[in-house]
Amino acid sequence: MNKFYKRQVLLTSLLLMFSIMALAQVRVTGVVKDTDGQPMPAVTVTIKGTTDAVSTSVDGKFSINAPTNGVLAFSFIGYTTKEVGINGKTSFDVVLASALKTLNEVVVVGYTSKQVSQLSSSVSVISGDKLRDVTSNDVASLLQGKAAGVLVSTGSGDPTSASSILIRGASSINASTSPLIVVDGNIGGTYNASDVESVTVLKDAAATGLYGSRAANGVIIITTKMGKAGQTKIEMSSVVGFNTKTTGNFHLMNSQQLYDYQKTFETVLPTDLNNNTNWFNLAFRRGLTQNHTLSVSGGSDKTQYYISGNYYNEQGTLIDNNNKNYNFRTNVITKLNDKLKLSVLLNTIYAQQTYPTDNLLYDAYLNVPYDPAFNADGTPTDGRSYPGWQGRDFENPLQGLQYNFSNQRSLNTSGDLNLDYTITKHLSFATYNRITLYNDKYTSYSDARTKAGGANSGELYIQDDYSSRILTSNRLKYDNSFGQHNLTLLAVGEAEKNHFDDALSNGKGLPAGHTAMSTATDIISNPSGGTDDFNFSKYLGQADYNYAGKYFFVGSFVREHSSRFGTNNPSGNFFQAGASWILTKEAFMDNIKPISFLKLRASYGTTGNAEIGNYAASGLYSIDQSASYGGVAGAYPSQKANPNLTWEKMKTANIGLDFGLFKRIDVSVDVYQKTSSALLFHVPLPATAGYSFIFENIGSVRNRGLEVNVTSKNLIGDFKWETNFNIAFNRNKVLSLNAGETVASPSASQPVAVGHDIGDWYMPIWAGVNPANGQPQWERLVTDANGNTTKQLTSIYSQASASKQYTGTSASPKFTGGITNTFSYKGFSLSTFFNFVYGNQVYNDSRAYFDSDGLYDSYNAMIPASGWTRWEKPGDIATEPQSVKGGNHNSNQQSTRYLENGSYLRLRNATLGYQLPHQWISSLKIRSARIFISGDNLVTFTKFTGVDPEVDFSPPLDSSGNRVAGGGSSFKYPISRKLLLGINVGF
Repeated sequence: MNKFYKRQVLLTSLLLMFSIMALAQVRVTGVVKDTDGQPMPAVTVTIKGTTDAVSTSVDGKFSINAPTNGVLAFSFIGYTTKEVGINGKTSFDVVLASALKTLNEVVVVGYTSKQVSQLSSSVSVISGDKLRDVTSNDVASLLQGKAAGVLVSTGSGDPTSASSILIRGASSINASTSPLIVVDGNIGGTYNASDVESVTVLKDAAATGLYGSRAANGVIIITTKMGKAGQTKIEMSSVVGFNTKTTGNFHLMNSQQLYDYQKTFETVLPTDLNNNTNWFNLAFRRGLTQNHTLSVSGGSDKTQYYISGNYYNEQGTLIDNNNKNYNFRTNVITKLNDKLKLSVLLNTIYAQQTYPTDNLLYDAYLNVPYDPAFNADGTPTDGRSYPGWQGRDFENPLQGLQYNFSNQRSLNTSGDLNLDYTITKHLSFATYNRITLYNDKYTSYSDARTKAGGANSGELYIQDDYSSRILTSNRLKYDNSFGQHNLTLLAVGEAEKNHFDDALSNGKGLPAGHTAMSTATDIISNPSGGTDDFNFSKYLGQADYNYAGKYFFVGSFVREHSSRFGTNNPSGNFFQAGASWILTKEAFMDNIKPISFLKLRASYGTTGNAEIGNYAASGLYSIDQSASYGGVAGAYPSQKANPNLTWEKMKTANIGLDFGLFKRIDVSVDVYQKTSSALLFHVPLPATAGYSFIFENIGSVRNRGLEVNVTSKNLIGDFKWETNFNIAFNRNKVLSLNAGETVASPSASQPVAVGHDIGDWYMPIWAGVNPANGQPQWERLVTDANGNTTKQLTSIYSQASASKQYTGTSASPKFTGGITNTFSYKGFSLSTFFNFVYGNQVYNDSRAYFDSDGLYDSYNAMIPASGWTRWEKPGDIATEPQSVKGGNHNSNQQSTRYLENGSYLRLRNATLGYQLPHQWISSLKIRSARIFISGDNLVTFTKFTGVDPEVDFSPPLDSSGNRVAGGGSSFKYPISRKLLLGINVGF
């Protein structure tokens, strides 16, 4: 008994001791970071087996009372949950690994950054590596097909021309439709494609929020590369290749083909066949593209740096056309002390551009092959003096190219000086400041020995431009967590001052070969110039809240002032709100294993547009000699003032769904509606008003659309296959115009009418060829005495022109998108990228010249496209009218005859690369090396009969502020097919 009793006492004592130890509580603290060493806010820290939990603060820190032998579970959506035994410890450093990489990505949104999983808005993020598969130094061009709802287009293959960007459809008539560009946290700035870390496209109101005052057309945020603490890294990239023109389905006739064609309607001579000049081929060349980048990055925990230099040189395929750029960037970030961080960002771009001269492209299309390009001695012929020259314009562009030139050089520099100061643990202040300076000189010279300069015995035009932008943005931020409640408050005051001035001088009577003006030079017109100044200032506030990392709410208010608007309404007020719910953090989703992530998003808000020019609200005067009095130049009113002119406003609603399947497939779906109102419009005035127009706020336009983005890891393991697919549908509709008007521009081919798409085509309807006589036919609308309208056929164009109709087609695509497939096996990789546009109609304007049915017999003609037939005799069912010398009843006038299907599918890029094994290069002290071969614009599938179906969907306004018809094609500079070889080396 005694022995048994002692054992019982000992056992009871041990149980009691362990119970006391189990019940003992300790204060456990620590910090949670991701695999890149960045603090992770809003991570849920739970005592396993209990409901006790806290969330990490903005700097990733946590503090919780826990049993000494308890277990802590760390969880965050998109990351693998990690369990850590306490075992009496009181301090922990925890690293969470990403379970779903896309959710872990940090994106820049407004004036701050967030992880993708925390967004309540519609955002597309493209990394720099995925951006640069295509070779270009134009970031807009690199974005083509990479993000749903972002339509990038270009009307020219000229390397000096920039692409245009349209996000979620055209929302303005006379104001700009271009998105706002933000570089490294500030509006505007300079950058080079080689230095881009990522591009973030903000599309809905919750995303554009803090830029809402000028974000009606979306926001593109460009983040440049920064250095990281650790070993110094040297990166070198070199790409060299050739460019050749693409001609698609378009082909011009040679001498024999043109001779056979022309003899059907006029007398041609056998001597016409003495020459067979291919002007199109002579105007183009095989160009060279070079892109070389060298960068150095690194630093310590205190200071990080990134320094790079880039040389980009692309020769256009058109002779004497070149785009050369030198770019230098330095980004330095340093901690001055525990509370103060300084960032200095400097970027300079020096550009030299050479433009085609002397109507080279025009002549390449239209000069006839009968005329010789060279004399017997090999010198270019001069069409003005060559006997028997048959071309209409008597011009050999190669003769002018010997002497004439058109070029531009520019220097574009931006410098940022940013300070971030931590006032308290939860309160910080930042001031971001930038100055951007731009200067360029444009020179155009036409020698007296050429047609272009002959009339004035030599001409010279020189224009100098200068602009500056000074911006300061001051930001106060409060960030705190209360248990599972996380709150961020932001207040910003921002001001921006812009200046522009230019001067133009010109001269004539320059001796041959003399490319500078002197006191002996006469003037073509008086020197001219001007100066512009405009300002923006704004105040904004934002509240961002989430609970337990699964319920997110964001709201903001912006008030902005612009000098561009009338004295009565220079300011605009804008608001944005968004919310999202991560359903996979709810208990009822725990057993649905196939769904690895599920989130609902919704947003609504207003944004604005101020891109209407600097003095649209002002009463302006013009000063020139036409208003002279007593020999002194006078002034006369040229623009009527509108002191009530104010911001164009847009209301945007967006509903989104993000979900992941099997941790292999990520899908984002967005449905949106954006309605623009108070449109900035160029309203014509009657002649009795004394003014031709006035700018007013009138009308509204609506865009509705659907966007889908899918990323899937199809195969994993040694052989990997990943696919990214995006597609976007958009429908545009004009809802109202000025004072009950139904049409903005009744005589235009895109009249902008209520109930129609902005890009709807309006013109005479082509009805084919009369089989009896080969004459053209159009539809004619005839109204009888009872008001009934019927359609009849007519061969009289004036009757057709008086019966213009909506064609039922539009320049706006029905859907656009892109698909990228990436394959890799050990060191080998292959990627293919297709982009596509579907459902738009392109007006092929240039066909009126070389498909004119005999009207322009002194121009070359195009070879009929597949399926086209020419009328020859009564009874022929043909697509082309009979060719008649002098033209066939105005058959080449504007009508749906030249309206063509602009849909296309293009292999935009294919790249095959090989990563050299480390053991091959380690002895050379090389960290990594990759060689690759790449091709751009390799093949295009289309029915379009021109050289290329791609057109500019958002053309600029003309000099009078009127909207230019978009989606047309005329004498297009063909895009280039590029074949390139490259190497990337890291030390």
